[in-house]
Amino acid sequence: MRMTSQQATTTLWRPAGPRELDLVRQLNWRAWPPRLPEQPIFYPVMNEDYAIRIARDWNVKHDGAGFVTRFEVGTEFLSRYPVQQAGGRTILELWVPAEELDAFNAHIVGEIQVVHEFRAEAPLTADSLPAEEGLTA
Repeated sequence: MRMTSQQATTTLWRPAGPRELDLVRQLNWRAWPPRLPEQPIFYPVMNEDYAIRIARDWNVKHDGAGFVTRFEVGTEFLSRYPVQQAGGRTILELWVPAEELDAFNAHIVGEIQVVHEFRAEAPLTADSLPAEEGLTA
């Protein structure tokens, strides 16, 4: 938790794929896009390590790239969302119902920042291998 001159804020992280990050960029780094019909909740996470694991291990596999974002939200507002333990002791999330995302976005303080980026390694092809001197095709 951090104190700003006006209000206490809590730092949250969100792993995101390239499509979601593009939508955040279109929203001037100030809001999260609406959820898709199959996404009933928006879940920011409570610690950076957990966000890194999701971005690196899940988003890269499914989307070719994963990003970890960091942002601040008013602590008083967040008190309406109990912390959910979604696995081990450090697997902590907030579950924000999709219909409450506009209110959540209104309580973001400052900009959403990208703090880590992970990309799939390009597969090796004959064209990407370095040419060996003295060899011809």
